[in-house]
Amino acid sequence: MKQNWEIKKLGEVCTVIAGQSPEGTFYNSEGSGLPFYQGKKEFTEKFIGEPTTWTTKVTKEAEANDILMSVRAPVGPINFSTQKICIGRGLAAIRASKFIDKEFLYNFLLKHENEIVGNAGAVFNSINKSQIEAIEIPLPPLPEQQRIVAILDEAFAMVEALETRAKRNMQNAKELFESYLNSVFTKKGKGWEEKKVQEITKVVNGYAFASNNFKSTNTIKSIKITNVGVKEFVEETNNYLPEKFKETLKEFQVKEGNIVIALTRTIIAAGLKVAVVPESYDGALINQRVAALVPNEKLVNQRYLYNFLTTDGVAKYVLANVNTLMQPNLSINDLKNLLVPCPTLKEQQSIVKKLDALSTETKKLETIYKQKINNLEELKKSILQKAFSGQLSEL
Repeated sequence: MKQNWEIKKLGEVCTVIAGQSPEGTFYNSEGSGLPFYQGKKEFTEKFIGEPTTWTTKVTKEAEANDILMSVRAPVGPINFSTQKICIGRGLAAIRASKFIDKEFLYNFLLKHENEIVGNAGAVFNSINKSQIEAIEIPLPPLPEQQRIVAILDEAFAMVEALETRAKRNMQNAKELFESYLNSVFTKKGKGWEEKKVQEITKVVNGYAFASNNFKSTNTIKSIKITNVGVKEFVEETNNYLPEKFKETLKEFQVKEGNIVIALTRTIIAAGLKVAVVPESYDGALINQRVAALVPNEKLVNQRYLYNFLTTDGVAKYVLANVNTLMQPNLSINDLKNLLVPCPTLKEQQSIVKKLDALSTETKKLETIYKQKINNLEELKKSILQKAFSGQLSEL
């Protein structure tokens, strides 16, 4: 830290206002009174989002340009207030005095938002007004604060531009694969036939196990709808069934590589939630509202069928047939009657080979871009570290 910098407590250079929630009877959604924020639910990247609740009884106020801090788990996240608002007990407002630049203060709190700890070194589940006021900040003269803010603004703008480019490139790689995948099944080749799912697979509808059948101390794994993610299998540790079901309910067992589909909680916009059974779930029993497809290997390649089920065409079929009266629900009959475009097995295998190769390259690119984004996040942390130790020079 430079010689002309001081260590100040926030309470010496800021006003801290602890939130207090009005009674719920004063809340409304019609815009009457002041916008009311209870916690960080409406936080965005930097400025708090639009209100969804207002209150006609005002307890504690924050002004425009006050820094709002989440003071209940999670503790530390910050946003700027954009107008006069009422704040509940999940927030505190930190108002900069003439001795501290509000952007300098914001960047300091941003650097430390994951590091707010108690005297014993434990992270707070909540933090109160006096604890916020006791936070120490290294404080240079005001012109130096403003110089540092200008450098940070320029540096972060550059980092944000690079992050945006990396995220766009990653999205482009995903879209390239999706585009090719969909084109395979829309531009059908000569001699392709359409067959119903039930004509080329054995469709297994899950068994309605009682909730008390599931215990972490049991030995037989099961597959519930929560195991079936969007194009991925989600492993869990509490879906175990008694050993006796292994023999008595054999018809509900699946093998590694089988396709499982969630019939309830279908994501309408994305189509089916479909996954492949991993080796660790070989022999698992499927629960109600999950269907398993066991392909007839003489008619359809398992990977070919899986790829088809993830296409936009299937998403449109689901949208047309799903029951949305309660929660999105695709019937087992609609699944059985889904038409699958089927070329010869040899052509299916060729298609799978090309899709697997493109998928591998896409995942490599995603890994590269994710690493770039992580590196840029680390760069931001490094810049902030230098800023508050007096080591930040011009870019």
